[in-house]
Amino acid sequence: MGVSEELFDRAQMVMPGGVNSPVRAYRAVNMAPRFIARADGAYVYDEDGRRYIDYVCSWGPMILGHNHPAIREAVERAARDGLSFGAPTRREVEIAELIVDCVPNIEMVRMVNSGTEAVMSAIRLARGVTGRDDLIKFAGCYHGHSDSLLVNAGSSALAGGCPSSAGVPEDIAKHTLTARFNDLESVEELFRAHEGTVAAVIVEPVAANMGVVGPAEGFLEGLRALCDKYGALLIFDEVITGFRLSLGGAQEYYGVRADIVTFGKIIGGGMPVGAYCSSRQFMELVAPCGPVYQAGTLSGNPVAMAAGLAQLRYLRDHSGIYEQLDGRAARLAAGMRASAAEHGVPVAINRVGSLLSPFFVPTEVTTFTDAKGSDTARYARYFANMLKRGVALAPAQFEAMFVSEAHTDEIIDETIAVVDASFAEL
Repeated sequence: MGVSEELFDRAQMVMPGGVNSPVRAYRAVNMAPRFIARADGAYVYDEDGRRYIDYVCSWGPMILGHNHPAIREAVERAARDGLSFGAPTRREVEIAELIVDCVPNIEMVRMVNSGTEAVMSAIRLARGVTGRDDLIKFAGCYHGHSDSLLVNAGSSALAGGCPSSAGVPEDIAKHTLTARFNDLESVEELFRAHEGTVAAVIVEPVAANMGVVGPAEGFLEGLRALCDKYGALLIFDEVITGFRLSLGGAQEYYGVRADIVTFGKIIGGGMPVGAYCSSRQFMELVAPCGPVYQAGTLSGNPVAMAAGLAQLRYLRDHSGIYEQLDGRAARLAAGMRASAAEHGVPVAINRVGSLLSPFFVPTEVTTFTDAKGSDTARYARYFANMLKRGVALAPAQFEAMFVSEAHTDEIIDETIAVVDASFAEL
């Protein structure tokens, strides 16, 4: 038994499932999880000393790779001044100014501590703005674990066979209406059936918790038009796409305006951070200016703000980084497709920018229904094949692979060779 297995045995005695977040338990791939000791660049190292090329990237925020020196040094400097003050700091102002400068259609920012908290607060704001209660979301899209959003959720809730959750009162869940991703008619049907009660439509502009599924042509534009038609707000959940698809996120990438935008840990360099952003008109309804209450002692934590400033400034100042990430992800996707064809493996490789995922299906994947058709048992075998050869993927079919700046062309080529060997065994 290795060190990771020993730690997992101990962990199961003191933590539910031995983990502090469900997908880490590796149940979808029928394995014991690897316990990570450290990370650097494109690599993570487990407690047994094994090295893996990492495409989890802490679920996305490590866009510059792990332990980037600019971020590490910023954190070390900030930590010397203290870990938490519960008071305003200069860095909060600077990072809010930077986000406003980079992201279209926003004027004010409220920092929180996670993507879940950001989305929960954005929905409260939308309800406060409109005076309405209902929310439209999409089956297979995951927006965190707040009560009103654990309805037909994706990500680890989907992989665990539990797309909803016990403990969510029906009186809350009834206000969450579920449409089909990439199906505008299903959205308008809900608007018609609940006319005058829908506060907002919330969407991952690129669905990345049913695997990676991009928006169909005209889908996001259609959501904008429907929200305008029925007097609802459009919320872009950019916890994954924000600052990853482009410096301005999905709004810039697709040229579609959202009313409220949420971000996650990418704006903290991987530390526990989130934010929700909107116009001055809407954000000044948030306490202490207005009646929409939200607070947090650790919001704007000085160490997290230092990490986030370092990462966002790097992304702003290196104008070619998004083209580089896109090119490397495209190279990886092309190599995976070629290998699948050579070995006769039925697989669809979806990619949007530096996000990609394989689906073990013989047809294209453009909807949640398509994604659910993926052969999860085959994915589990593929995952094990990759892991034993030194490549770490998400331990569930319905997650994204993330390419970082640290994934050089040489590392991408090495990964393609591992994919080829893994496909050969399927």
